[in-house]
Amino acid sequence: MAERRELSPQELRLTVRPEELGVKSSEDLLTEEPAPIMAQERAISALSLGLRLEDPDVHIYVAGEVEQGVTYLTRVLTEEEARRRPRPSDWCYVYNFEDPDRPLPLELPAGRGREFKKDMENLIRILRERLPEAFEDERYVQKKEAILKEFNKQRAQIFEALEQKVKAEGFILNVEPMGMMIIPAKPDGTPMTPQDVQNLPEEEKERLKAKSRELQQEMNATVRQIQKLEKDLHEALKNLDREVASQVIETHLQDLRHKYAAYTPVVEYLEAVARDILEHLDEFRQAQAGPQPPFSMPMPPREPIFLRYEVNLFVDHSETQGAPVVFESNPTYPRLFGAIERKAQFGALLTDFTMLRAGSLHRANDGFLIVRALDLLRNFYCWETLKRIIKSRKIFLEDLGEQLGLFTTKTLRPKPIPFRAKVILIGDLFLYHLLYTYDEGFRELFKIKAPLEEWVDRTEERTREFLRTVALMVKRKGLLPVSADGLAWLVEYSCELAGRKDKLTLKLPEIFDTLREADFWARQAGSLYITAEHLEKAKEERRRRLSLLEDRIQEFILKDLIRIRTTGEEVGSINGLSVYDLGDYRFGRPTRITVNVSLGKEGVINIEREAELSGKIHTKGVMILSGFLRERFVQDKPLTLSATLCFEQSYGMVEGDSASSAELFALLSALSGVPIKQGIAVTGSVSQKGEIQPVGGVNEKIEGFFRVCAERGLTGQQGVIIPEANVDDLMLPKEVVEAVEKDLFHIWPIRRVEEGIEILTGRPAGEPGPDGRYPEGTVFYLVDQRLRELAERAREFAKEKEKS
Repeated sequence: MAERRELSPQELRLTVRPEELGVKSSEDLLTEEPAPIMAQERAISALSLGLRLEDPDVHIYVAGEVEQGVTYLTRVLTEEEARRRPRPSDWCYVYNFEDPDRPLPLELPAGRGREFKKDMENLIRILRERLPEAFEDERYVQKKEAILKEFNKQRAQIFEALEQKVKAEGFILNVEPMGMMIIPAKPDGTPMTPQDVQNLPEEEKERLKAKSRELQQEMNATVRQIQKLEKDLHEALKNLDREVASQVIETHLQDLRHKYAAYTPVVEYLEAVARDILEHLDEFRQAQAGPQPPFSMPMPPREPIFLRYEVNLFVDHSETQGAPVVFESNPTYPRLFGAIERKAQFGALLTDFTMLRAGSLHRANDGFLIVRALDLLRNFYCWETLKRIIKSRKIFLEDLGEQLGLFTTKTLRPKPIPFRAKVILIGDLFLYHLLYTYDEGFRELFKIKAPLEEWVDRTEERTREFLRTVALMVKRKGLLPVSADGLAWLVEYSCELAGRKDKLTLKLPEIFDTLREADFWARQAGSLYITAEHLEKAKEERRRRLSLLEDRIQEFILKDLIRIRTTGEEVGSINGLSVYDLGDYRFGRPTRITVNVSLGKEGVINIEREAELSGKIHTKGVMILSGFLRERFVQDKPLTLSATLCFEQSYGMVEGDSASSAELFALLSALSGVPIKQGIAVTGSVSQKGEIQPVGGVNEKIEGFFRVCAERGLTGQQGVIIPEANVDDLMLPKEVVEAVEKDLFHIWPIRRVEEGIEILTGRPAGEPGPDGRYPEGTVFYLVDQRLRELAERAREFAKEKEKS
């Protein structure tokens, strides 16, 4: 049996010496210009391309985690691009005089919207003052009196002509407020009474009746003539009013018409305002009337006519620099797409065009809208509406309830504003692939994917860039400078977070959180610098805050409530290693794995699977064990085996294949009868060919088993077997490195099953000879013999069953 290699202390952790960095503190790095974003060339290139493409059908998905600074990167690059672009237009909503339910949008250059709103306010205010004054002017009064005088003259002439004709025919014209009457007259000129008419001869009566009918027709014609005259009077007075008002309106409107001559929709709106004012002159003539007498009961106010002349400054870019960049952190339907607000008045909900409110999409128009994809999908109907707006290139302002058909009420339906913004979604890769696979609209619209890297190669150049980024953030946040040993500590910590010695993490927010806490401890100690000691304390304090579950499990193990053996030997029992990921904290813990073997045909039975506590990957790992046995031991005999495999005291889901090598070692021990050293834990997946494959979380797994052994007392015989491929991933705590240095703990890297079984049992695994048999006394020989015995017993049982 060959002597197996153990890892030296130098292989267990990257050690960075402060003097290697060539600086005394982070202040020395401030003279070098740091890159705005560290080592995200792939994402920066993709995002820059997407931002500069003018195609309205090309939008961007930035794929990365919050810990990678995805929001910061997106905002920095987007704001940089936005500064190079011109300011977008202002948007106003105004009253639609032709269709009041369809308010009109007006587009004006940045800053002109506010001017236009103020100009319209001044115009209406001036007209409310000037129009009543114009109607009190002496010239207007004289013209009006002349028209009335001419009317009265013509009316008097008409009445006089009718009266003379009636008198010539022997009748009297009686004019009263209720109307005119024609009455027969006596010779003395007084009106006849009904009795006088009754006493007349029949022939005279008939003559009077005939003449009365004739005069009545004349009178009706006169009435019609007077009515026409009154109508002409009304039209003349109206024309006079319009003429006087037009002069006043034109005087004050011509400046606005000239000021906004370049904007045709605005000029058309001003013309519509002028026409509407002429139709509502009475409102302006009463504008300066005194206050109305108070009522004992509140009365609903009449809708003011002047409201229609207001301007709703919908989107104001007067103070915007460059193109807008809007980050919507709460993408609800009203916040994204705007809202039609209402006010309660006497039990009714009322609205008008001045209560239209812009959403993030309106404010980001001609610029960029940044939204977290998951937040967008969580808000009902927002995702579908956003896709519809992007495709139609129009921003509709609608009630959500009405769109869904929940209710139908009379409300405003503003005309849409053209959509010209670039939408940038932020989310993780998993969500990107889900949307890309199942949402055709997503594939059609979000054609630029900008993926963020989790780590970068630890080269000298990248290390320098990392330290410059740290120095810049320390200065921006007002933290104490970091000493040289502190910078060296941060490089090592970055490798820990990346999970490899040759990588630096790009999850910089976690680095900065540690720096912020270390700054607190440095100030508490009165230090002028953040040193490695302060950073280590910050790390340990964070661990202490988050390690409640780990400490409870450790306590149960030490009290033997969770049974983990760290000394002695046992057949069919081994310490596997698993990782608990709580989101903000990861830790490893040992798990006892046991195997029992008997005669049968079931093969390897996964108890976790039978109890529905096994994930698919773990189930696959267990099935691989049968493949290994078939390849190594059952080429010349059937596999007549029933082996039950169990994770002892495991009450949750078991997932992953990192324990498959430990399961195989326990199975080989159970078959061979050779005990396994319980002071050794194992991690690594295995192939059907017996190759040990790399796994994740190797640092946490080693540390978890080391803590159990250390608290029970290190014997010098304890350690962990890991895959050879995971050696470069090792960034173990210094206490583990010190224990290995003192020969109190061991870490063995292996490539094949044979290496691991020899370490665990102290016996040679065995190599098959030319006849396929293993040497006597080896572990594989004993396994082969046990399987041969089981196969022979199976044949004997079969024969006895046939005889019976």
